[in-house]
Amino acid sequence: MTENHEEIKHEHTLYSEPIAHLGTFTITNSLLNSWLTVIIVVALALAIRKKITIVPTGLQNFFESVIELFLGLFDGVTGSREKSTQLAPFVMAFFFFILINNWLGILPGIGSVGMIVSEHGEKAFVPFFRGGTADLNTTLALATIGVAASHIFGVMMVGAWKHLNKFVNIQALLDIPKKILKDPTIILVNPIKIFVGLIEIVGEAAKVASLSFRLFGNIFAGEVLLASMSAILAFAIPIPFMFLEIIVGLTQAFIFSILILIYLSSNSTAEEH
Repeated sequence: MTENHEEIKHEHTLYSEPIAHLGTFTITNSLLNSWLTVIIVVALALAIRKKITIVPTGLQNFFESVIELFLGLFDGVTGSREKSTQLAPFVMAFFFFILINNWLGILPGIGSVGMIVSEHGEKAFVPFFRGGTADLNTTLALATIGVAASHIFGVMMVGAWKHLNKFVNIQALLDIPKKILKDPTIILVNPIKIFVGLIEIVGEAAKVASLSFRLFGNIFAGEVLLASMSAILAFAIPIPFMFLEIIVGLTQAFIFSILILIYLSSNSTAEEH
């Protein structure tokens, strides 16, 4: 009597795998992980809100300490506690969403519960959850939202005309005939300003690419590293790397958030300042 053991593939892909469909909308495992992150964040917020007291204790005390720490760091970027307070809710939303997404991706059990699907005549294991930030779609969306918000905030703070002239410097062009008699060098300086503004447009696109690929690359590489170490020896070897990935997840969430803060602060400051 013989037994046939069919091999089941399980490999980390650069793309997220589909779990289900709602009409034409595809639900992927990274999307499920992001939804789970949102649920955790909302649940934590509601739990803290119900127990807010004048004298903080427990979770409230912990999160107030975290907020004070971040506000102190933000002041070094914005130069103003008022501006730090304005930007903190938006920036810290990025931090906690990315941090929890990063850490969920390395939790034991997250990547081991899934389903078996058939692909090209072969069976493959697809986990129900995959770290949301290990999917380029998620990091690209986060980067796009952050950079777009920096421009919206810039228009609100310095005005649409001044913000536009940081990139398409129409004002510099209009100033040439007005000031050329008083300052002939303007005919050389202002075209340079116009050219620099156009370069800034390219820089804005580079910001999105840099933010998204940095976060995606670090988190995806960490998951692949853990999977490789687990394949060698499932118990002892992966533990040091899991601690390393916890630190990497925290660091990447912090870097992403601080960069978003820098973009927000920079675009909300008039060019002459």
